[in-house]
Amino acid sequence: MSLSGGRLIAEMLKLQNTQVMFGMGGFQLLPLYEGVRQLGVRHILINDERTGAFAADAYARITGQPGVCDATLGPGATNLTTALAESFNAGVPLIAITGDAHRDFAGRNMTQETTQTQILRSVAKDVVRIENAKRIPELMRYAFSLACTGRPGPVVVDVPEDVSHAELTEEEAALTGNPAPFKTPAFRCRPAAADIERAAELLASAKRPVILAGGGIHISQACDALQSLAESHDIPVAHTLSGKGAIACTHPLSLGLFGRYDRIANDFIAKSDGVLVVGCKLGEIATKRYSLPGPGIPMIHLDIEPVEIGRWRPADVALFGDARCGLEDIYDALDKKSIRKEYLAEVVAEHKKWRTDAQDRYQSSERPINVGRIMGELNAHWPEDGILVADGGFASHWTGLLYDTKRNGRGFVAGRGMASIGYGLPGSLGCKLAAPDRPVIGLTGDGGFNMAVGDLETARRASAGFALIVINNAASGYVKALQHAVYGEGNYQSSDLSELDYADVAKAYGCDGIRVEDPSELAAAIKLAAKPRDIPLVIDVVVTRDPGKMLPAADSRTLTVEKGDRPV
Repeated sequence: MSLSGGRLIAEMLKLQNTQVMFGMGGFQLLPLYEGVRQLGVRHILINDERTGAFAADAYARITGQPGVCDATLGPGATNLTTALAESFNAGVPLIAITGDAHRDFAGRNMTQETTQTQILRSVAKDVVRIENAKRIPELMRYAFSLACTGRPGPVVVDVPEDVSHAELTEEEAALTGNPAPFKTPAFRCRPAAADIERAAELLASAKRPVILAGGGIHISQACDALQSLAESHDIPVAHTLSGKGAIACTHPLSLGLFGRYDRIANDFIAKSDGVLVVGCKLGEIATKRYSLPGPGIPMIHLDIEPVEIGRWRPADVALFGDARCGLEDIYDALDKKSIRKEYLAEVVAEHKKWRTDAQDRYQSSERPINVGRIMGELNAHWPEDGILVADGGFASHWTGLLYDTKRNGRGFVAGRGMASIGYGLPGSLGCKLAAPDRPVIGLTGDGGFNMAVGDLETARRASAGFALIVINNAASGYVKALQHAVYGEGNYQSSDLSELDYADVAKAYGCDGIRVEDPSELAAAIKLAAKPRDIPLVIDVVVTRDPGKMLPAADSRTLTVEKGDRPV
């Protein structure tokens, strides 16, 4: 019995426990497609390679296993670029298999041929080029290992046509999987004991400590360890968009989102005398353009990627290691329980005040609908075990600030590694296939929906019963709000979209669709979204067209813009 190179790749995917993969085929990878058919690996044909990689990214975030996607050579491979950048920046494990030109003819203007490995190398941990079919088992093991170890990320496996179609004997194939459990993190390392002691001393002496949690909390599955530390020593927790769910937003120790948009966190950070940063790169959004934490505030930085520690702001204590291990070790080192009753009471009081001030958005009866009212109804009616997926722009800004997770863990998935618009629909597809028993709802703008609408057909064909709210403002809302803030009322350019009924669009694709124009109808729509279904439901919500009301935390009509700076 002989095996093709493509079949051998399929065998390795099966050995590494790949359940679902996404892609669009071509001649180069036909043997792979035949292999996954024979082996029963579920392959989802998508309509755009970018959305396939986005779906694989979301699948990986929920399962912890590497998402898998594939693309043919040339335009198929280059279409992966934006999505791979999302996974690369967010630390999401991914295997992207790309077909490539036959090596006997490469470099002679082969159809669709391009320098794809050079293009993709900058948005991946590595590009693994398979030059010999006999090495497929070894190189596939390496690709999975690399994707899941250290700071996870995407790995491109580039397969020339002749390698994919090559025939090997079973003896030559030497099929062996990797014994490591390839679910992030595949391996854990602990920070140095002396550094842990220094971190514990700093936290123990602090009167107003704060924990800042990034997406690494979820990658490390460190939420329970973080909550134990926070509760034992009365340390409030703020989070980034990617770190949302590190602790439940309804927990009394939650400060909510920090950075460019925040509830109460920024003020607490500014007054802190000890900040513990965990699994967070401290990028522009989280630091409000590199102003948080301010100078003079003692900072501990725990991260699996050492180059991120002290990258823009020096750390007083650097902890290189796995987030969960580091938090557990700090917990053990702080042998005495800290009691900060007055500090904790201040957190509760300030959050209560913030919620009171936010009620005008949560309960708004405006027509067109205020986006804050959508958040209020989601908080009231979306199940605790539900997953909410947020697209890269307004959808993530509004949900990051106003939506409440009700338990810790990965229940909020936002495409913020690249903040690319168009993540909402494929992200919802990936999450639903990863967690078929959990209700999934996505939020996207009309612009983001327009980018990915073709894969509504994919979701229907895959029987993916998620719901998708389209925030319909007939505009590229963030751009229009910025133009309003910077240049004034009426000075808009290339930010308006057509008035469309996206419920009708969904029905044309054979999916369910409802249009909501009255805020009193939102609760029923969200309750419907939480019910089991076998095809997608699109909820088209007509929201304000006033660019002065589009920002989640600022009124564009009164916003003061500093020259040369990004206002929100």
